[in-house]
Amino acid sequence: MPTSPSELFDLAVVGAGPAGLAAAVTAADLGLRCVLLDGADRTGGQYYRHPAPGLGAARPDRLHHGWAAYTGLAARLTAHRRAEFRGGHQVWALERTEDGFAVHVTLGPEAAERTTVRARTVLLATGAYERQLPFPGWTLPGVVTAGGAQAMLKAGLVLPGRRIVVAGSGPLLLAAASSLVGAGADVPAVVEASGYLGYARRPGVLAAVPAKLVEGAGHGSALLRHGVRLRPRSAVVEAHGDERVTGVTVARLGADWRPLPGTERRIDCDALAVGHGLLPQIELATELGAQTRTGPDGAVALRVDARLRTTVPGLWSAGETNGVGGADLALAEGELAAHAIAGEPPERALLRRRARLRAFAELMAAAHRPGPGWTGWLRPDTDVCRCEEVPVARIREAVEELGAGDPRTVKLLTRAGMGWCQGRMCGPAVACLSGATGAGPDRRPLACPVPLSQLAAGASE
Repeated sequence: MPTSPSELFDLAVVGAGPAGLAAAVTAADLGLRCVLLDGADRTGGQYYRHPAPGLGAARPDRLHHGWAAYTGLAARLTAHRRAEFRGGHQVWALERTEDGFAVHVTLGPEAAERTTVRARTVLLATGAYERQLPFPGWTLPGVVTAGGAQAMLKAGLVLPGRRIVVAGSGPLLLAAASSLVGAGADVPAVVEASGYLGYARRPGVLAAVPAKLVEGAGHGSALLRHGVRLRPRSAVVEAHGDERVTGVTVARLGADWRPLPGTERRIDCDALAVGHGLLPQIELATELGAQTRTGPDGAVALRVDARLRTTVPGLWSAGETNGVGGADLALAEGELAAHAIAGEPPERALLRRRARLRAFAELMAAAHRPGPGWTGWLRPDTDVCRCEEVPVARIREAVEELGAGDPRTVKLLTRAGMGWCQGRMCGPAVACLSGATGAGPDRRPLACPVPLSQLAAGASE
């Protein structure tokens, strides 16, 4: 229901995934009056997805890693008097006020109403979304993101196909493939563009996170048991089919990710799950002018200090918004940020755990950084922006003939990034094709689609 204008929370947490859930519960334990906001009806975020209630899933824990950590936090949140969860609250903007922040929200799946939540401080725990690099055939039915395949399984208990190739780069591929084969899918190959030798460059960082090694070994052993072949330094360079994907072409890659001629091989399949890591979702903070940093994988994240404060006074950040590192790091940073906001010193063990996990996250990002040669698998007619159907040829025309030298100018000349997803699918590819280096995030006043009627109502108020 809409918030009373006189109600002022000590803390508003945006995002009910691992980081946000840990932060809200910890802050409430420390005496703060908290509200936890999320566009979904239930807590858990993208990581702890719930099967739809009507499916009657008896063992949702079998679809998740660390499910007990989630259920424990969710139970504490429900029982807490100082913490309140508001589902169906999609935050579209933050506004500075004299007493803190106005958090502007659109309500429900149909965005039928709007409300504003007021808080002295705000913690962003908005997570991340998948990085996609286009290739011929990537718009065919049956081609989904790696995270999308997991979401279909966790939330809908369905598979995107029966014979599924998993491709791209990053540790999410192993987790996705392990989940798919565990659910009965045939996964003929995991096609990894970067390989895993990059982790060996810092053995001390690996030794400090033995749980990550055990987790990786568990995924690897599951794939071995099911006869899944791992193809390192390779990529899907084309998907084939008419009404649906029927197969993919896989090629070996050079050091810069450029396909090596003569190494192409076809793999028959009826689905492809592909993704090249994750990108922090930071639009709410950058619109307020928060400073950012570019990580080892080229992803732009928020710049925070040791207490997880952003450069905007009163605004904190935890989890993937600080650089993608997984659920364990998100849980630690959510707890740490809550202590900082409450003005209470955290335990040293928590600080050490966060430091170890953040170091591993930086190593992971460096090991899976996309190489510039990936554009070698594009053709002139390959759509880069699938929402607006903008092909490679039109983007190159904007750059080479019309003088565009940055993603924003390319967008103005071609409409790439103006569709429903607002550049989340095509943004990294457009930036690369425009020749931009070190480009910051595209600031925008709205973090999600909002009906004009709600903006008009807000103006009249």
